[in-house]
Amino acid sequence: MKNEFNLAFNEVLEEKQLPKEVILQAIESAMVSAYRRAVNASTAQQVEAKVDPETGKVTICAEKEVVEEVQDERTEVILEAAHAVNPQANLGDMVMVDSTPTDFGRVAAQTARQVIQQRIREAERQVQSQYFEKQIGEIISGVVQAASNVQGITVGLDMKAEGVMPPNQKIPGEHFKVHDRVRAIVLEVKESPRGPQIILSRSHRNFLRRLLENEVPEIYHGIVEIRAIAREPGQRAKVAVSATQPNVDPVGACVGMRGVRIQAIVKELHDEKIDIIEWNPDPVLYISKAISPARVSGVFLAEGNKTATVVVPEDQLSLAIGRDGQNARLAAKLTGWRIDIKSLVEAAGDAIARLQSDATLSALAEAEKSHVATIEAILTKKDEGRPVTPEEYTLLTQFVDRVERRTVEQKKAERAAEEERTSAARADIPAAAFETPIFDLELAEHILNILTEAEIRTIGDLMMTMKLNPDSILGLAGIGPKSMQAIANALAKVTFPEPEPVVEPAAQVEVAAIPAEAVAEPVIAAEAGAVEAAPPAEKLVEVEAKPAEAEAAPAVEEAAVEEKPLEEIFILKPEMLQPVAVVEDEEESSDKKKKKKKKKHVEIVYDPDQDQTIALKKHKRGEEGWDEWEA
Repeated sequence: MKNEFNLAFNEVLEEKQLPKEVILQAIESAMVSAYRRAVNASTAQQVEAKVDPETGKVTICAEKEVVEEVQDERTEVILEAAHAVNPQANLGDMVMVDSTPTDFGRVAAQTARQVIQQRIREAERQVQSQYFEKQIGEIISGVVQAASNVQGITVGLDMKAEGVMPPNQKIPGEHFKVHDRVRAIVLEVKESPRGPQIILSRSHRNFLRRLLENEVPEIYHGIVEIRAIAREPGQRAKVAVSATQPNVDPVGACVGMRGVRIQAIVKELHDEKIDIIEWNPDPVLYISKAISPARVSGVFLAEGNKTATVVVPEDQLSLAIGRDGQNARLAAKLTGWRIDIKSLVEAAGDAIARLQSDATLSALAEAEKSHVATIEAILTKKDEGRPVTPEEYTLLTQFVDRVERRTVEQKKAERAAEEERTSAARADIPAAAFETPIFDLELAEHILNILTEAEIRTIGDLMMTMKLNPDSILGLAGIGPKSMQAIANALAKVTFPEPEPVVEPAAQVEVAAIPAEAVAEPVIAAEAGAVEAAPPAEKLVEVEAKPAEAEAAPAVEEAAVEEKPLEEIFILKPEMLQPVAVVEDEEESSDKKKKKKKKKHVEIVYDPDQDQTIALKKHKRGEEGWDEWEA
């Protein structure tokens, strides 16, 4: 049979919808706080509480010092009681012992209750925050709890959370009442002392995107892709879609049979008009469709400043612009191009004026000389209010197309020439100049400030501007001929370090491996007697061992090497032993100018019987010649 603790514990779990570990941790923290208040324990003392989830029994352990005689039961314990917990405890050690009070009392119980409630509220807020952070950008539904034109709408959500929809996130013209059900996307989740603040939105373009995903299965499954959305909430929206599979009509999939799918979205958005267009990688075709429902005569792109000139028939001008420019504004947002809409008559007049004023179009003006008179006659007829035939409109369209295309080509050529000129000027300037700040120049402070305000940050930028367009600097407020001369003098004085030459990696030389048998071994230190018998060696010359047939060859010139002690001489192993070295004793004269060499015949050999290295010396006795080798 379950006890009262189990019943209460399960009731809290059911009500708060929190993990079991969170509730147990809250109870344990509450017991620790209650113990500290009951016994007035220090916060520096380590206290732990354990709760048995089956019986509800609470055990509190506190850290205490082992002493011989207890003077303060809160922080001290005798050695016998400490041994019950830790048999290896000694005097002066700190041990965790059971310190559960027999009765907490009313104050301690009230403290535990408050702490438990506080910890449970904190856990609820944390769970809510984590849940709704995962829902950012997704549609959720709730019930309106309060509505205000100033503070917005308060919406009751799942997990006993509340969301706020500010007035600027509502669709204009919408009015909600208490207990109305509303759908919105989670725009943002903010932390606040009262818990997570959930911001909802119905005016964001992603709300329309999620509605399309819910209503159109092809979008949800990825067969149709939403490329761009431009929206003015409550009035009009444009959506560009494309198909990821062949033989799929993306516009028809979004509209649905007899417009059933799109009508459901329009109703949700408070009768907001939605234009579904097909996305196209060609900017001309894409912009032409974005201007719909207006018909377009021509689209001419200026890629330098990303501006598109759209020419429409005169009766389509108001439709292309839209109410207060809404249609053109949405088309510009959708395509990312700056759109300039002109009527056909206006574009023809601008084309004639451009031919007459632009010297770069002189060749085209000469070729179109015969057509200009016809175009002017058509424009005069239009100004007088006389009817213009369709053939005349066709002539206007063709004329505008030729002039606009020639203008676009001319701008492309000018831009290419400007880029080439800029590249040539940059090639003459050291790369270090573009990394050196302009304040390193010896110029007056006010000149440096003026140049910095003109977005000239480095010496390289200043040198480029002086080469390409010095008049732009002279035109700055506060820059005159004297300042220009000072700038020129400062640039003439500035120097930059030469770039370090690129060092190619040295070619690797392969070194032949030396056989292990040929590796020299260090000479074992000779015994005292043997060392005394050897003459002091001041210089050592190693002689390469040679085959027997090469003994008659002339002696190799002896080379001086660094002085080394005799103990550091390396010789071959006994089985490979050859005569290896000749020691030369060099003596200097008193005046240090004349030198003569005194040669002594010494041979160092290895004696396997004595297992040591010994020095053999040959002495000359009178005229009889050299004696045999002696140790």
